[in-house]
Amino acid sequence: MHHGDASSAGLSRGWPLLCSLTLSACTALSFSAANLPTYFSATQRTADIAFGDDARQRLDIYRPPASGAAAKPVIIFWYGGGWTSGARQNYRFVGVALAKLGYVTVLPDYRLYPQVRFPQFLDDGARAVAWVQRHAADYGGDPQRIVLMGHSAGAHMAAMLALDHRYLTRAGADPQRIIGFIGLSGPYDLTPNTATLHDIFRAPFTPHDWQVLAYVSPQAPPALLLHGRQDQLVWASNTEKLAAALRSQGVHVDTMIYEGRGHIDTLAALSLPARTRAPVLREIADFMRSLQMSAAALGAGGSSMPAAAAPAPGE
Repeated sequence: MHHGDASSAGLSRGWPLLCSLTLSACTALSFSAANLPTYFSATQRTADIAFGDDARQRLDIYRPPASGAAAKPVIIFWYGGGWTSGARQNYRFVGVALAKLGYVTVLPDYRLYPQVRFPQFLDDGARAVAWVQRHAADYGGDPQRIVLMGHSAGAHMAAMLALDHRYLTRAGADPQRIIGFIGLSGPYDLTPNTATLHDIFRAPFTPHDWQVLAYVSPQAPPALLLHGRQDQLVWASNTEKLAAALRSQGVHVDTMIYEGRGHIDTLAALSLPARTRAPVLREIADFMRSLQMSAAALGAGGSSMPAAAAPAPGE
């Protein structure tokens, strides 16, 4: 993994708006532009729900505009920010985009450095999953069908929770209810290379504890891994290595490396202003449908994923 600094990352090429050169990606102006169209969406948003006692242990829920009686699969999305920054409110565009596909979407916050270090933010993620499993049905979601998703540091969060079951189990969540993982530009082969990262990921823990690759097994859920080939902050080799490791264990993996695209593109493409940058939303829609077909083929106890009456990703 390579982390560029503010002078070398060059991430602004992948986002047609103003961007800062950090893992959190976007300035307030960029977030405002990305989120503006969402205020005209018919999706239902329930905000500021506590899943713990800390102010950072809060989540927002986005529901499809036409929520029928059938429970919908749930996608939990964690944003990036180098484990030092980020706020769920800035990613409203992600919640709306995924809800419009027909899925209940949950955006949690988590505690950040220097308040916490590894692995405490993973414990926050696991607590959010446990909350969702207990309460998804209250918001039209199916607690038996949860997909974990994230971008950058958030993809590391989602991957670790999907593959290392100790976190979910300790939080009182059931790992068997995780039916898929979606990773956007994730640092799965994480090697700290800045003073801050060395302080976040430090003794008594070792790379074996925080590198996702160490926890690949045949029990891993199906995965969708997306990355920009020109990513100078988190090299695309992270996605290629994880995909190869999962396939070697017989796990279904869909992978797309976007030529000419950088670190922010896989996230920005979920917003209306930048949707043409990469077909990320369509890849997600296809992956979710593949989970549906797999569940139907297995005859999953009457809980196979119903076809969502969702608009095309470009709508």
